[in-house]
Amino acid sequence: MHTNTAHCVRAVQAKDSRFDGWFFTAVLTTGIYCRPSCPVVPPKPQNMTFYPSAAACQQAGFRACKRCRPDSSPGSPEWNARADTVARAMRLIGDGVVDREGVPGLAARLGYSTRQIERQLNAELGAGPLALARAQRAQTARLLIETTALPMADVAFAAGFASVRAFNDTVREVFALSPTQLRARGRGAGTPTAPGTIDLRLPFRAPLHPDNLFGHLAATGVPGVEEWRDGAYRRTLALPYGHGTATLAPRPDHIACRLALTDLRDLTLAISRCRWLLDLDADPVAVDERLRADPLLAPLVDRAPGRRVPRTADAAEFAVRAVLGQQVSTAAARTHAARLVVAHGEPVEDPGGGLTHLFPTPEALAALDPEALALPRSRRATLVNLVGTLAAGELRLGPESDWETARQQLTALPGFGPWTVETIAMRALGDPDAFLPTDLGIRHAAAALGLPRTPAALTARAAAWRPWRAYATQHLWATGDHPVNSLPA
Repeated sequence: MHTNTAHCVRAVQAKDSRFDGWFFTAVLTTGIYCRPSCPVVPPKPQNMTFYPSAAACQQAGFRACKRCRPDSSPGSPEWNARADTVARAMRLIGDGVVDREGVPGLAARLGYSTRQIERQLNAELGAGPLALARAQRAQTARLLIETTALPMADVAFAAGFASVRAFNDTVREVFALSPTQLRARGRGAGTPTAPGTIDLRLPFRAPLHPDNLFGHLAATGVPGVEEWRDGAYRRTLALPYGHGTATLAPRPDHIACRLALTDLRDLTLAISRCRWLLDLDADPVAVDERLRADPLLAPLVDRAPGRRVPRTADAAEFAVRAVLGQQVSTAAARTHAARLVVAHGEPVEDPGGGLTHLFPTPEALAALDPEALALPRSRRATLVNLVGTLAAGELRLGPESDWETARQQLTALPGFGPWTVETIAMRALGDPDAFLPTDLGIRHAAAALGLPRTPAALTARAAAWRPWRAYATQHLWATGDHPVNSLPA
């Protein structure tokens, strides 16, 4: 999009927040870069140039605007709506893979050489993986500087910098302020919190309809791992350096997020997991425009614009839960999952509520006795095969997954039919076009709206909704009277 100069200029002049994260405006006369919705008076068009990423702006020598804080804009919706190599690389960089495993680790996860990955990212984003990861470290550093009282040396290493000197140089270069000056500007913005606890605001593109998003997460939450408390969804997080809890509450213009982490080096990944879980980088205007073109869907979209797809904080966890949920009620699926959690999950302490465990890893579940499962024999076999494949690394579900390859691998497992595969594709892999025409709730909604009832005919009709059929699914589900469709009391 950044190559369409006329389009970008119009978005900047209109201060259109819908395009925040899609591109960045660099101002030649001031040497700063902004998000399109920056509140300052727009510069003259001849003084603007446009870049596809904050990293590209920084690499070109521009510093971040102190008013609009472009580093904190929502992420580009492209990285969640695509499954090509660049999109998968961006999701992995967002998860902090480059900081933990380096560029070779990123390339290995994607099945390419480092040179190929660097070439593709530079061609599309104007910056390579190291520059993109550096921009992300700068954003994490700013959060820690402004929201905690950590010593600067601790901030540097928690944000992923190899040295305090690199931290100081990057902060000065990106923000045109020293770390101490940046902390002074942010002082008083938050309230005191316990050590290891950080409060922040997660931005999103408006509109956002929270009812089905939080309602689904609360209604299907696994006791001990998830809960709804005091108007917020809470859950435990298994992270590379430790564990944590996330508390997420909808607000009119942001998601209030409180993270309690045993190791602050996990901050970047924890934020990424929360954004992914709530589908915050979606482009609701584009989604709603496509779905509204169908006269039978238009009233649903007009009634609740900005629906998101509730996802998961851990793809392997969700795959296990999808198997447990085959052909049973929501309550029964929660009960089965809770038993696994108590028997095989790692205990954690939660001073703020009722969270007790991390969801068990595939490695922990690979050792379970199938006879101890209160499931039909065929479903026991399905679960055992799944966790064994995940534990052995033969099936990888995560940001690096190619959606179609993952579908094929899942379909090849015994007991995995179209409903289970598409459910995992939608909520664990994040495919915005996943569709469940065999789902009973979808078929009932289709019949009530006058849509075709048979899976084949409904799939044919739904071709007009592509590539946003997962969002159409949310609208169809919302026609039913079920707790997943409304915020808990």
